[in-house]
Amino acid sequence: MISRVLILFSAIVVLVSCKEEVMPKPKAMLRLQYPEGNYNTFNTQKFEFLKNEIATVKQEKQSGLILDYPMMKGSLYLTYKPINGNLNQLLTDAQRLSYEHVIKADNIVEQPFLNPEDGVYGMFYEVTGNAASQSQFYVTDSTNHFLTGSLYFYAKPNYDSIYPAAIYLQKDIRRVMESLKWK
Repeated sequence: MISRVLILFSAIVVLVSCKEEVMPKPKAMLRLQYPEGNYNTFNTQKFEFLKNEIATVKQEKQSGLILDYPMMKGSLYLTYKPINGNLNQLLTDAQRLSYEHVIKADNIVEQPFLNPEDGVYGMFYEVTGNAASQSQFYVTDSTNHFLTGSLYFYAKPNYDSIYPAAIYLQKDIRRVMESLKWK
């Protein structure tokens, strides 16, 4: 009797112990695909640029507008200011606004922008980490025009979740900067 129980117990142990080793799932990123950008010229009284067709324009004030990207739950806020002998103050304010995110940001990368043919000069700030804004920029002609832009998402910042949309919108921001022409 004891031998039968011992054989049965041994058989159960052998059957139970022959499973595959359990491995944790590897980390992966969510694969989101957004449509290829189609761009049209968007005109204001002071400047024009190429705007992605998926963005809707909301006039906020006379000096500002919002490019809203509902598919990505984000918006690019653009603010225009004329230069009236206050270029240094405008530059300081734009740079300070970008670096206010340093508390939550993992890194802020400055990328200078120069387009001497159209008289557009500026800086693009790529912000990584759980900061409120993932991208900031300013452009100017140094004499008459100054434009700033800030990218914000509708949700609490979680860099891993918004990363694909942030990269897509950073390309759109660069397109705005590259195509900008003053009037």
